[in-house]
Amino acid sequence: MKEFEFTLKFNLSDSAIEPDAYIERLEKEGCDDALIGVGQKKRIALQFNREAETAIKAVISAIKDVERAIPDAKLIEATPDIVGLSDIAAVLNFSRQNMRKLMLNNIASFPVPIHEGKVSLWHLFNVLTWFKKEKSYEVEDNLIDIAKANMQLNFVKEASNLEHVVQSKIVTLPKKSTSSNFQGEPLLSDWF
Repeated sequence: MKEFEFTLKFNLSDSAIEPDAYIERLEKEGCDDALIGVGQKKRIALQFNREAETAIKAVISAIKDVERAIPDAKLIEATPDIVGLSDIAAVLNFSRQNMRKLMLNNIASFPVPIHEGKVSLWHLFNVLTWFKKEKSYEVEDNLIDIAKANMQLNFVKEASNLEHVVQSKIVTLPKKSTSSNFQGEPLLSDWF
């Protein structure tokens, strides 16, 4: 078994119920390995430190536990996934300035951002993989695994918002031989 650290953020549909009311139910349903944050109205965040065989199994089991405790909770995001330069620097123990310099000096090979603007954003998995392969930087495998699992989970969650016709066209797009899936794992699309 491996230990994975990640956060799940949920929207609560019943605004009349204070998020604090769910804490005991969450602990009873298996979320006793999570720090529970209830600071925002209609939101709850759970920071897990969960043991599992794989990262995706850890995240999916946590989602199932939350769904049992709060059946109407809707997943907003699984993190770590989408990050800016400051976030990447914090994960790798660099200064933001050093991280920016690394990105600019390696612009041809550095991962392409998913959003480019005043604040550019990347999938953490892509950046960690780049550091490991291109810079031979030592990155924990568990961190890479959880970043990959969360990236794929967030993809599936967002894809569930697409119209059926668009979904079917995307499924038929050719896949690159470098793409991977979680063979033997539950289908993420089964959760949305």
